[in-house]
Amino acid sequence: MTPTSAPSPRDTSTPSGRTVHVSADPAPLFVYGSLLFPEVVRILIDRDATRTPATLDGWQVIALPDQPYPTIITSAGGVADGQLFTDLSIAEWNALDAFEAPGYALNRVDTSSGPAYIYASPQDHGLTPAPWDVEAFRAEQLPNYLDRCRAWRQRYDAQQ
Repeated sequence: MTPTSAPSPRDTSTPSGRTVHVSADPAPLFVYGSLLFPEVVRILIDRDATRTPATLDGWQVIALPDQPYPTIITSAGGVADGQLFTDLSIAEWNALDAFEAPGYALNRVDTSSGPAYIYASPQDHGLTPAPWDVEAFRAEQLPNYLDRCRAWRQRYDAQQ
């Protein structure tokens, strides 16, 4: 699916107020949307994370209405392609948690994959399973999204 709607005027990345529960040896983080792009991650945590290809059986990456980024939902027979970040520090976890939009929650989606940020109860928000198109995001949304990430990072740094 090619996103046709303009990005929301609402900041996508205000601090969520959630607390990430991580240990001194945090679990890997499964990513499937905008965090697949190294240039996004470099803006958010000042480097790219170590990445390992990963999939989640029984899940599907779907587009969110009026947003450039996706979520995942359970889907019988579905497969969500993504990556695992395997070397995040606690400070990097905190930055990524602050970055994620308020509607997202950190959930363990599969004991072998690590947690992922999932839009809270997507079915309760009337979302339909329209696939998110990573290549359309790259071509049509990524430059504007990078600008939004830079602006978020400036606000985040000013709060630290």
